[in-house]
This record gives sequence, structure tokens and C-alpha cells, in this order.
Amino acid sequence: MHYLTRRETECRKSTKERQPLSSADNLTRDKDVSSAGVRKAASVLRSFIPLYIIILFTIALWTLHRALKGYNYHQVMSTLAVLPVHRIFLASGLTILSYLLLTANDSLSLHYIRHPVVYVKTALASFISYAFSQNIGLPLASGAPIRYRLYSGWGLSAAEIGKVIIFNALTFNLGFLTVAGTVFLFRPVNIPPSLHFLRFTSVRPLGMIFLGLVAVYLMLGAVRKKPIRISEWEFSLPVPRVSCLQIALASLEWIISSGALYVLFPPVLSFPVFLSIYILAQSAGIISQVPGGLGVFETVVIFFLSPVLPVSVILGSLLAFRGIFYLCPLGAAAALLGAHEALERKQGIARIARIARLFGHWVPELVPHVLAFTAFIGGAVLLFSGATPEAGPRVLWLSRFLPLPVTEISHFLGSLAGVGLILLARGLQRRLDAAYVLTTSFLGAGIFFSLLKGFDYKEATILSIMLAALLPCRRHFYRKASLISQRFTTGWITAIILVLLGSVWLGLFSYKHIEYSNQLWWRFALLGDAPRFLRATVGVISVALFFALSRLLQPGRPGFAYSRAADLDTVRAVISESPRSSANLALLGDKAFLFNQNKKAFIMYGVEGRSWIAMGDPVGPEEERVDLVWQFREMCDRYGGWAVFYEAKNLHLYLDLGLTLLKLGEEARISVERFSLEGSNRKGFRYILHKFDKEGFTFELIPPVEVSGRLGELKEISDAWLKEKDTREKRFSLGSFTPEYLKMFPAALVSKGGKTVAFANIWPGAGLEEFSVDLMRYLPDAPDGVMDYLFTQLILWGKTEGYAWFNMGMAPLSGLESRTLAPRWNRLGSFIFRHGEHFYNFQGLRRYKEKFTPVWEPKYLASPGGLVLPRILTNLASLISGGIRGVVAK
Repeated sequence: MHYLTRRETECRKSTKERQPLSSADNLTRDKDVSSAGVRKAASVLRSFIPLYIIILFTIALWTLHRALKGYNYHQVMSTLAVLPVHRIFLASGLTILSYLLLTANDSLSLHYIRHPVVYVKTALASFISYAFSQNIGLPLASGAPIRYRLYSGWGLSAAEIGKVIIFNALTFNLGFLTVAGTVFLFRPVNIPPSLHFLRFTSVRPLGMIFLGLVAVYLMLGAVRKKPIRISEWEFSLPVPRVSCLQIALASLEWIISSGALYVLFPPVLSFPVFLSIYILAQSAGIISQVPGGLGVFETVVIFFLSPVLPVSVILGSLLAFRGIFYLCPLGAAAALLGAHEALERKQGIARIARIARLFGHWVPELVPHVLAFTAFIGGAVLLFSGATPEAGPRVLWLSRFLPLPVTEISHFLGSLAGVGLILLARGLQRRLDAAYVLTTSFLGAGIFFSLLKGFDYKEATILSIMLAALLPCRRHFYRKASLISQRFTTGWITAIILVLLGSVWLGLFSYKHIEYSNQLWWRFALLGDAPRFLRATVGVISVALFFALSRLLQPGRPGFAYSRAADLDTVRAVISESPRSSANLALLGDKAFLFNQNKKAFIMYGVEGRSWIAMGDPVGPEEERVDLVWQFREMCDRYGGWAVFYEAKNLHLYLDLGLTLLKLGEEARISVERFSLEGSNRKGFRYILHKFDKEGFTFELIPPVEVSGRLGELKEISDAWLKEKDTREKRFSLGSFTPEYLKMFPAALVSKGGKTVAFANIWPGAGLEEFSVDLMRYLPDAPDGVMDYLFTQLILWGKTEGYAWFNMGMAPLSGLESRTLAPRWNRLGSFIFRHGEHFYNFQGLRRYKEKFTPVWEPKYLASPGGLVLPRILTNLASLISGGIRGVVAK
């Protein structure tokens, strides 16, 4: 258990000898190999998903292109323009009703867990989470985090929020199964002959299966009284009354959402038949994993409706539905956050204060993600606008005031601003300062170019709303990291590729009636939209390729290297300003350092396996720490490593990184000013001092310059102590007997008759805030209580010097809860603390430090969780013990 403590103590027990592997061990090893194979296969599958999404999206675009072979862009737009106003209003009303029903789902889930929340809050959480999950897809990755942010601020526990999310997902799927099963069974859609290779000609069998699943759910709710247990989670099935209400609400929502699209079409199909097509299209969109089912949903609808409606009419209605049902709610959710940021700066108005209290606790975490998504949408708007023809009358009117070169340049630069925005969106999500500045500039430029290239006031209005939402949020973007060095996840790369593919397809569709020639590239005309599209496409792809190549060709950071003299000089300067005595661990010479830009702060770390382990919190001014932990996280990410912070205390730094926290134990800090030898509870200390003074022992604290002259006798004590304890030198989280290291610090000595019998090196903190000891060693024949004597004398010395605290180090695994509902790690640690005395004197060490009546402060391990945690703990133990052999052999 070496990885659980930072201090060496005299209480260490002997450990068992290693036993040879038994057949059970071999079986376990085989299982581990099998599990590793499963994990590898899962990793390969996850890597394939982005390619799968791109392939499906490309197939959908190809299918659309074939379906629209006899139509052009202007026909589709004219169909959209003549869409009756009453249909648009009716679709908008049904959209509002659909979202209201979704808020009822959340209210029902809160009733189910018996934790009601005011409806206004419930509606807010439901609307925002559904607005994002409908557009982004992957509800667990989009809507679920938003619910967690909101409901946790309103008093719900993690377990309750988990049940709400599960209940909502279950309700959503029950509604789908019920509606799909009913329409598939009673009004099935016949599968066209071209799809008969799928081995079925009707969806009626699917309807029977779906309704059977709903019936099984209702029966389980009526019969099963015991909760369903998954690991530590318990989920009780709702009573039949609640189950029926679930199914009714969700089914009605599915019917109304399909009605929002149905009313946009001419009445050529009965609603039940259309509902069947709508369910099939939504299913295909969900399976494709493309955000919002974009392209896939439209392809399926066109495929089934094209025999009865012109494709241009179908596509025009689908575009209107996308805007009404998806984009408008998304814009409202984003604008809500921007309005809050603007209103938050005004004081003294009671209503504004109430809004600030309502949103203030979760907005700082949510804003960067929301604005990143809206910036990405803004970039897509500019790219799609650059790929489609401008309105001819507006262009002709604008030509009275602006020469042709201005129009040409504005179109080209507007498309470049669009690709810039979709690339910068990732930087906004990572809270980069430069990304904020450039995004505001590109949005402003996009507004300007939209007006100059064709007086596109609608596009300019959309971008203006996005800019207005972004401007008040400057304080959320504080990181100074490089834009080029940021890592793009496969999800972001996939999203960028999808937008670029969609933009190119839209341009090819818009200008397919124009015959291609080499001269087209150099044709400049007032209504020459096709040449502008070609030139802008080349510019956009060039920028994207340049950005990708700049990332591929940038020099990699040097690998892990231990301390260099130049680094240690800078480290000493930072340590001299740090009140934390443990910052002196940086001087061991076994760590690498990551400095911030002005070298006023650093992280000390070591690498073992894939674990990049930082020792403690960053050292330096508090305002420098946030950016520094992000730099460390990104550095680990570039090398495929796991970012780990050992013995961390400032937990807010690591929660923002998405790391998991495990409590390691509690650190004992003694208030030197309050420490006294007076009173009955201190008679033990008075006795120790009197006894050792009477027997001729003396306490002495020597400065660093005198330590080198005493190293010989200190080495003899150290070697004898190691031999007596049957242990070896540790490293990283505690010092070792290294002459160059010891000569940097003062040493406390206990002597008798001129012979030193015990010593400890002292770590001083800046500003007399704290001091502590590192190595504590004594001769085997030293009298009992010698360390009590040394500690008591040290505390009294610190009191004389004016120190505030004496740090006695950590008691591993102490202070962990063993309650039934406590995290599994805490219960395991508590069990080891209570029953692991054969391996380590956990309780004895805690009792020993309790004698000094310290203030106990928790310390944590911040790291990735899940299946990698055991490997991280093994790496940590190996790093501290000098290899696996050191872990096993003490």
C-alpha cells in the first residue's frame, strides 16, 4: 500500500512473502487476458463509429442527389417560399406542445423518485436538455449532463438524477415502441421492391415485437415488487398507473411531433400512414448516430413520399420542419444563456437578481459548451450560404452601391470565416482566450460579409444573435493555451467533415444545371454564383487542410526527462514563495516539471506506464493553477497518457477536467500557536520531555550549511533504520537519503553524549505558514518515545519562530465512510483501514498523530475512473516504490 502515504513512519509492518501462482491465479490471469481482448475490441469498435457515421451520411447525400435528379435548387426554394403561412403557424404550435409534453416527462420522473421540483425549474431543465439532445443526438452525452448540472443545483443527489435520466430514456423509448408498434401492426407501410433484399416486405412483424415489449414492461411493473439491481444502482419499476401515464405521455409526444411535420405537407396521405413513415425515418436517424439524423431522416422520408409528392415539395417542407422543430428551440436555449450573462451585470432589480440566483450556479460550467455549439452552427450557416445562390433582386440592388470586386471578395471571405468558426468551436469548448477573441471577430466579419455579398439580412441576424450571446461571456474564456496544439476528438473531426461534405453537396446540387468548364473558375459576374462557390470551396478546403497539416507537422514535445539544473533554479524561486511545505518535494531530483508561461508556477510529475502522475496540486499563485492543470491534461492527452493528481486538495481544479476523485486519507496539521504543554491531556508530552532531558538527551536544529558535515553519522542511522524495518528507499512522494537533497534543508537532531540517535530533515514553507518533516529515522537501540520527543521539540521550536502550522503528513485511508450508500472505494478503504493491520499500521498511525490533536484535512487522488483505475493505482505504487519489485518487497 505504498501508494497511499507520503510519509515514512516507524510503524511499518512486515509483509507476506510472494506465493507461486496457483491454478486459480492462472484462471484469473486468463480472465484478465480475455477482458483485455474485449476492451481492445470495444476500442476498435469505438474507433470505427466515426467512419460509420461519415459513410452513412455520404450514402444519404448520394441518395438525395439521385432523388433530386430532376429538380434544382431554385425549385426547392420556391416551394419553401410559397409554403402557406397557416401551416407554418400550425407546425410551430405543435412544436411548442411537443416540448411542453416533454417537460411533463420530467415532472413525472421527479414524481416517481419522490423529489418534486418547482415546475418552472423542471420545464427549464427539460427544454434546454431536449433542445440540445434533439439537435446533437446522443442524449447521454448531451441532454444528460445538462440535467445533472441543473438538478444537482436544486438538491437532487447523483443517484436521483441518474434515476431521472433512466426514467426519461425509458419513457421516450416506450412511447416510440407503442406508437411504432401500433401503426406498424394496423397501418403498416409496405417495403418498396428495391428493399426486398432485406428479407421482409412489411413492417407488421416489427409492430408485433414492439407491442410485445411494451406488454412485458407493464407485466413486470405489475408483478415484480423487488427493484432491479445493476451494480450499486437500484431501479424500482413504476406501478402500473405510472407506467400507463408514461406510455400515454410519450406516445402523445411522438404523435404531436410527427404532426408538426405532417401539417407542412399537402394532405395526400392519411395521418396513420404518414406516422408510420415518420417513425421509420426517425429510427434510421437514431441508428445512424448522425447529429439530429440530418440527411438520413430526410432521405427516408423522400424515399417513401416521392411516389405521391414532388421531391422539391417534400424537401421544402423538410427544411421548414428542421427550422421550426430543431433550430428555433436550439436558438432559444442558447439565447437564454446569453441573456442571463447580459442581465447578470445589472444590479438592484429584484427580478434580475432572482434570475441570477436561478442560473448562476450552473451557467459557468455550461456556457462554453453551448457557445461552442452555436459557433459551430454559425460556421455551418456561413458555409451553406456560400454554397447556395444569392437572391438575385438583392444582389442587383446592392450593385448600385458596391463594385463587383467587393461582392466577390465578401463571398470568398465569408466562407473562410465559416470554416474558421467550425475550427474555433473546439477552442471555445476548451475555454481558450484566443478562441473567444477570434470567434467574436469571425462572427462580426461574417455579419459584415453577409450583408456585402448579397444583403443577406436573415443570415446576418442569426449571426448577430450568436455574437450577442457570446460577447457578455468573456470571463468564461481564460485559458492561454495554443489553438494549434489543442486536440480534436474523433467526434469533432467527424462533425467538421460532415459539415464540409454537406456544404460541397449543397453547392453541387445548387449548380448542377451549369455545365462545368475550366473557364468557370475565372468568370467574375454579378450573378456568377457558381464560380464563387468553386473558388470558395477551394479556399475552405485549403484552410481545413492547412490547419490539419499544421497540427500533424508541429514538433512533438520532448519525452519525459528528470530534473535539470536550470529547471531546479526556477523551481527554487517558485518554492521560496510557496506556503506549502510539501512543495520541497520538487527538489528530490526525480521529477519533471511543467511550467506556466511566465514560470511563476509549476506542476511536478513522474511517468509510470501510461500514468502521468502529478505530485500534489500545482505550486505557485492560485490564479495560475487553472490554466496549468489544463496544460498538463492536454500534454498527457497528446501522448495517450492518463492525467493523475496524487494527494490533491483543490478539488475544483480537477472536476472541471472531468477526472474522478478518490479519497486517499486525511492529513494531520497541528496549530502551532494553540499547541501547549499545559493541561492534563498534555501530561504525556511533559513526561517525555522531562524523561529525555533527565537522561541527557538534547535537541538541536542545524542549518543546511552544517548538514554536509554530519552526513556520515546520519547515513549510519538511516541504514540501520532501513535494515531494522526491512524496507528500502522510496521516492517521488517522500524523500530518500540523498546527500545533495539533504544538504538543502535544516535538520533536527536528537543526541546523547555527542552521538546522534535520531534525525529528521525539515521542510520550511514561505511566510512562516507551515513547516513539516520528511525523513524521520532513528537507531534501533534508541529509547521508546524518541520521535515523540523530537516532534514535541520541533513544535515548540516552530512556535518560537512564529510558524502557524506543523504538518505531520497523511494517515492513509483514514476518514473514509463505510456506510452502505458510500462509494465503493470508500467502503473498501474503510474495510482495509479497520482490518489491514497485518500489512500496515493504519489505525496505529492515526492514533499516534491524534495525540497531537491535529486538524484533519482530506486528500484525494484525481484520475480517470472506470476500468483504468487499477492500472493507475499499480503505476502509482510502482513509481513510489521504485518499480513493481519495490511494491512486493516493501
